[in-house]
Amino acid sequence: MASIFRPGLFEGHVAIITGGGSGIGLATAHSMGELGAKIAICGRNPEKLELGRAELAARGIETFARTCDIRDVEQVDAFVSAATEALGPASILVNNAGGQFPTSAEDLSAKGWEAVIRNNLNGTFFMTQSVAKKAMIPKRRGRIVNVIANVVRGFPGMVHTGAARAGVENMTKTLAVEWAQHNIQVNAIAPGIIRTSGTAQYPPELIEMSRQHTPAKRVGTTEEVAELIAYLGCEAAWFVTGETWYIDGGAHLWGENWPIPDGPPAPVPPIVESLGKR
Repeated sequence: MASIFRPGLFEGHVAIITGGGSGIGLATAHSMGELGAKIAICGRNPEKLELGRAELAARGIETFARTCDIRDVEQVDAFVSAATEALGPASILVNNAGGQFPTSAEDLSAKGWEAVIRNNLNGTFFMTQSVAKKAMIPKRRGRIVNVIANVVRGFPGMVHTGAARAGVENMTKTLAVEWAQHNIQVNAIAPGIIRTSGTAQYPPELIEMSRQHTPAKRVGTTEEVAELIAYLGCEAAWFVTGETWYIDGGAHLWGENWPIPDGPPAPVPPIVESLGKR
């Protein structure tokens, strides 16, 4: 997919992209790197990270890659410091790292809940705070893009990530206000069903149900998401901050997101019955 942006758009910029070894993160690294940015990627899987780094380097993109568990503040700070030493201070941060798994709320274990909250919410804040304090606030410029999910109507079937992503969305609004004085713009994007290595792990029937409930009647691509992130990361979006951009083929506007089986009607509470006798 050819970029709609002019060559050299990100010359002089350093972009940190978490979860940059595959999927949306790697597609974004390609997009911004081919437009001139130096790219720093991190992730927990060293093999996947090295494959991503090699792929970017083969395209002539200056890339720094290092394993990092964003749930660990010390690892986050060490990664940001190393990336700054290697490439310079970051002016763009894409918080793409995250993970979840399908589950009903009643079947979700405490361990599963904590793992997703720590990764998707805590880790996103730790990375954001570290990059802001080490690079963006001192330099008085920055663009932060948080990759969340379609949580506008809740997230039945993944209550853990719904709660975490909603927290990140609120954090996006909060930081957009607090850090406006530092010339830092903070936005979020909410992808719908996107064909990635992550969604490939979901049951095929879940992907097909999501496609059917998308007005566009198709699955999105990582390149489409990367183009939106590139816009929010560039100076054309200078006056855009604190917003969530849905890129989901209209799915958040239409269609059921949790099947409710037919059954006997719920009993009418006694207080409601008494109101009818007035």
